[in-house]
Amino acid sequence: MKLYQTLENQIKKEPNYVSDNGEVKKWVVLNKAQNLDEELISLLLDDSDLKEKFFVKVKDVLVFKQSLFIQFLEQKNYLNDSYTQFKNKVGLTIDDKYLKQRNEVALVWPFKDCVLEGGQSREEDKREEIFFNETLAQDEITELFDPKVLTNAKQFDEDGEKDFDQFNRNENGTITDNLIIKGNNLLALHSLKKEFAGKVKLIYIDPPYNTGNDGFKYNDRFNHSTWLTFVKNRLEIAKSLLREDGVILVQCDHHEMGYLNVLLDEVFGNVNKIQQIAVKVASASGFKAVNPGPIDVLENILFYSKNKKAVKFKKNYVVTGYHKNYNQYLDNTDSEVENWKLIPLKEKVIKENGYENEKELKSKLGKNYLLSLQQMIEDYAYKNANNIVSLRDLHKPTQQIKSLQDKSKNDRNQIFVYDKQDGDKTYIINGGALAFYSSKIKEIDGEKKVTELLTNFWNHISWAGIANEGGVKLKNGKKPEKLLKQILELNTEENDIVLDYHLGSGTTAAVAHKMNRQYIGIEQLNYGENDSVVRLQNVTQGDKTGISKSVNWQGGGSFIYLELKKYNQTFIEKIEAAEDSTILLQIWEEMKDKSFLNYNVDIQKQEKHLEDFKLLRLKDQKQHLCELLDKNQLYVNLSSLNDENFKCTEEEHKVTKAFYQLKN
Repeated sequence: MKLYQTLENQIKKEPNYVSDNGEVKKWVVLNKAQNLDEELISLLLDDSDLKEKFFVKVKDVLVFKQSLFIQFLEQKNYLNDSYTQFKNKVGLTIDDKYLKQRNEVALVWPFKDCVLEGGQSREEDKREEIFFNETLAQDEITELFDPKVLTNAKQFDEDGEKDFDQFNRNENGTITDNLIIKGNNLLALHSLKKEFAGKVKLIYIDPPYNTGNDGFKYNDRFNHSTWLTFVKNRLEIAKSLLREDGVILVQCDHHEMGYLNVLLDEVFGNVNKIQQIAVKVASASGFKAVNPGPIDVLENILFYSKNKKAVKFKKNYVVTGYHKNYNQYLDNTDSEVENWKLIPLKEKVIKENGYENEKELKSKLGKNYLLSLQQMIEDYAYKNANNIVSLRDLHKPTQQIKSLQDKSKNDRNQIFVYDKQDGDKTYIINGGALAFYSSKIKEIDGEKKVTELLTNFWNHISWAGIANEGGVKLKNGKKPEKLLKQILELNTEENDIVLDYHLGSGTTAAVAHKMNRQYIGIEQLNYGENDSVVRLQNVTQGDKTGISKSVNWQGGGSFIYLELKKYNQTFIEKIEAAEDSTILLQIWEEMKDKSFLNYNVDIQKQEKHLEDFKLLRLKDQKQHLCELLDKNQLYVNLSSLNDENFKCTEEEHKVTKAFYQLKN
């Protein structure tokens, strides 16, 4: 122990190696040692005992025993706090080695959220992690991703909640009901694989942004590598659910956009990237206006496909204002083309409104005449769109068109006609081609509107006033129904399957329901009165908010609610909610009797050192109890449906067998 204390005292002489609470940052020291840091080596040489232990003299040169020093820190569990010392006593090891010493692939389980790979970086040194991460060795993970038993099944329609009866299936045997699944979304995705692999047309997710202040109740302060693994684990299984022509859209802000782009390239392939869409989500006002630098008003949607070659893209249009470049009126169109004549639109509108010229209009309307004239022009252009034109340059004209262009330049104001192979015509005048305003008029939500083609900059969707959409609220995490409507219109047809496994308040499912798309929504957290189930009940009963008016939503339809049957997860939630050690000790007594503990847990040792356990911080006590639980049994695996230890009810047998199409 003397050498341990000597090393700790020496290291603490360098402030960069010490945390704010006075503890040595072990992983900073390890990193310095691995990089043969001059500052660290000098510090070690300054002490005779450390110099003798960790250096060897070779031809009058002192050589740092790097491997020995690193092994000393890791294998002896040097610089450990009281919690690690307690773990030493109770023996939470595998083959008498701690996981960091086993030099193998490991996964980390932040007990509320996911399976994650850990140990990639040390960005967490100064981070206050609010959830309790646990590292699991590869050979400990056996049944984690097995399909799970389903429970608490209910059906909802416009008449309210009903008992689950059955799943409806199509001619191919696939479930056609809308599904809302409550439970860990990674494990739920694996449970969907057998039923829905290769059948989902679109996945939209709005994962936690890793900013530390999301409205989500998820852990939102992962380091980059951990956050990316959180996302990657889900993307890989989600990809298997997509149809060959399926697409995935992932929304994020600037914090992780670059990292996420690279990750999606890895999972789906750069060749399958369709687009990066910038979405304007705010205006330069309020608190945002006082931030330094350009004001952040954008989020991004990364748009990928499973197989880009299989995707059939649809043209989409957005409502826009009058296009000022359509400033010519094509006169005499009821006669032969050679008699057609171009008139400046402003001149035409002034005369149509009974004025001789702009001067007369100005004298009668006064200083506001320009606004009045602009409105006259817009109204007239809309009503006479077939005669309103713009003169455009031709993109990559054929030789025949070039010849007509040359003729038109020599014969000014004469219109030449080129008959295209598709039966359409190109009208050429003065070296350019006529574009008709009528091509801009499209039916949007049942009304004729002036439009333009959808681009990869979406500033046409308002984020104001969405707080009460669907009758639920979600601070900072809610998306406008119009955004999801745009996404679904761009990529899906009626009855296609849409998946959102970060469902939140249920915007994706609500929009899919109103647009007659089948949907699957997965959410682990309970948002109470703002939960997706509440929102979807409102939808079935004729919710009038969001896109309801534009799609003429009158209510109807149904969805089935399911939960993954919890087992050890129940204990984890109890541990998380505990407010003091007394409650934790009560939970421990229950765990001994009812939970599934890790195979390497020695209950006698736990009991022997119970007084040491009581001396730990509440946070460490919680972490320890979580580590004792077998993570393979967080939820009840399908293979345990008939196991009496899990006490699956008759209803759970019914819904689980129906979902997985089990005969007995």
